[in-house]
Amino acid sequence: MSSRTLRHSWKRFVHTRSRLQNHVKWLEPSGSISDIVIFNPVAKAKTPLILKNNNVATWYMCGPTIYDSAHIGHASTYVKFDIIRRILSEFFDINVVLVMGMTDIDDKIIIKSKVTGKNWQDLTKHYKDEFFRDMELLHVSKPLMTCKVTDYIPEIVSFIKKIVDKGGAYVGKDGSVYFDTLKYPYYGKLAVPLPEESHVIKKSSLDFALWKSVKENEPYWESPWGKGRPGWHIECSAIASAVLGSNIDIHSGGIDLAFPHHENEEAQSCCYHDNNQWINYWLHTGLLNVQGDIKMSKSLQNTISIPTLLEKYSANEFRMLCLLSHYRSNVTFSVDLIKNAVTISKKFEFFLSDCNNYISGKLDNININESELLKCLEETRNKVKSFLANDFHTPLALQAVSNLIAVSNQMFQKKSLTITSRSPASVAAVSNYVQTFMSKLGFKKHQSSTENNDISKILDHVVDFRNEVRAKALAKNEKDIEILKSCDSFRKNLSGCGVDIRVNEKIIISLCKLKCSIKCY
Repeated sequence: MSSRTLRHSWKRFVHTRSRLQNHVKWLEPSGSISDIVIFNPVAKAKTPLILKNNNVATWYMCGPTIYDSAHIGHASTYVKFDIIRRILSEFFDINVVLVMGMTDIDDKIIIKSKVTGKNWQDLTKHYKDEFFRDMELLHVSKPLMTCKVTDYIPEIVSFIKKIVDKGGAYVGKDGSVYFDTLKYPYYGKLAVPLPEESHVIKKSSLDFALWKSVKENEPYWESPWGKGRPGWHIECSAIASAVLGSNIDIHSGGIDLAFPHHENEEAQSCCYHDNNQWINYWLHTGLLNVQGDIKMSKSLQNTISIPTLLEKYSANEFRMLCLLSHYRSNVTFSVDLIKNAVTISKKFEFFLSDCNNYISGKLDNININESELLKCLEETRNKVKSFLANDFHTPLALQAVSNLIAVSNQMFQKKSLTITSRSPASVAAVSNYVQTFMSKLGFKKHQSSTENNDISKILDHVVDFRNEVRAKALAKNEKDIEILKSCDSFRKNLSGCGVDIRVNEKIIISLCKLKCSIKCY
């Protein structure tokens, strides 16, 4: 890098930084003030969530580039945003209009198509379908709309043309169209760009492609600038603007997208719409790292697939892991971390089981302090809503509910020979609140093939069948020793599963094992 080039790059950097310090600020939107405060990366502080329309939030989310399978690093981002979406709708009655963009044409897709020999359309369809199957397994709600880039090519071309006509973009020496960052006075809202080497094709290394000129043996579309395809950043701006308009409440993605992707989206969209703020609130999740705070990524080959995770752990347990850290925090994935999430999930499950047993009269000799329990319930309810309203602080909300469970468990453990009165209503109120809390956050009731009563009925039929076979083997002139041995072996196998068939053929089910196998929430 020559001294002249270095001076030019540094001069541009200082100029950019000076402009940002003097002019960039978050513009408080007009509209309806909610009960929520949210971290605002432009203001670099928590600000009130103000929605353009009362109790309606427009939200654009960056979806995947569908060239490969998603891994649990991706999953943590989408689960965390699903939790936030549920908090907005379930706890604060906000109607969330969520649109997700999906990149189905990109350098990585073209390379994968050439390497595998598969048609790029078939490739992207396969990974798109797989992505949504994985999200369903993780209990992530579908967006209202899913928009593929290739379905919006005319809108993208029109979007770019308007920016070019305004003088905000130019055709580079390679025939591609680039956004001129120097023409946009607020470039660097989300992150001040560092000086880079000058570029022989573009006016500046900071300028980014809106339209990429076609290369040999690549998919292309026609445009005023020749054959080519959209750049990465322009696709989200054009799609979100076409569906949600010139000013959007929320835009989200992982923190690794803040710069340059989201920065570039904001710059080109403000230029297109002639405004100074396209997105009112940017939401960024922390990364799910591996040991050593290394980002989980396909290029580093350190990923864990979603099906692999779900072979050992449930979707509820992974969601618990996501809830235990603040959505903006980076998390280092480990066996100990997921085991902690499993332990806490079991704590909730067993507590709800104990509540059901108390309510149904199966737990005896317990005095419940009804007034104390209901007071704790009310305090918990208020704390939870307050924590969730404070930038969606799920760890503190979980801690508050865990404290409610601890208070209840202390009462369950206090045995008494003199029971003044039972309090099933207060215990039911606590149980209902905990179940509702978990359900609102996306935990699903385990749908076993049978419920408790059905299991007993099935086992009755099984034992009746065994008795019938055994009786016929004994009724023969000569006992059928082999069948009788099979019946004995069958009885022993059931015993190993916690089901004991006694001499009188009455079924005894191990409550401990049954409790572990049937999950509530």
